[in-house]
Amino acid sequence: MIFLADFSVIRPEPGLFFWSVLIFLVFWFVVGKLAFKPIANALKERETSIQEALDKAKMAQEQMEKLNSENEKLLQSAREERGKILAEAKDMKNKIVGEAKDQAKLEANKIVAKAKAEIESEKEAVFADLKNKVGSMALVIAEQVLEKNLSSDASQIEYANSLVGKLNLN
Repeated sequence: MIFLADFSVIRPEPGLFFWSVLIFLVFWFVVGKLAFKPIANALKERETSIQEALDKAKMAQEQMEKLNSENEKLLQSAREERGKILAEAKDMKNKIVGEAKDQAKLEANKIVAKAKAEIESEKEAVFADLKNKVGSMALVIAEQVLEKNLSSDASQIEYANSLVGKLNLN
């Protein structure tokens, strides 16, 4: 133990120095062979896996951007399609309304034509009836004039006018 009492860290012995350096170099060599290479390989693998993960994340982000742009295109085309469908529906509505109006005009024209035909038919029937009544009145007057054998033309005209006044013209 006396040997340790004489020991100084500031001034090492040459033998201690030699053995310390030799043990350190052997330790460094063993650790270098057994520990540094696996640690370096593990760090390299970790760096590679992190880079791959970053590349995959970047690729996923690009795909998301691509999908977003495609979604925008699809949304725009859907809006355009909706606009086209609405325009077609509006055109169809206008066409149907127009056809209904034309059909209603045709029906109204038919009804008016039928009413005119009925009015004309009634008018002709009234004229025929009137002609028959006037004809029958003329026959009655002529019959009465002939029955009364009058001598002068003036008296015949006077008698015809009096008979016409007596007849009921309903």
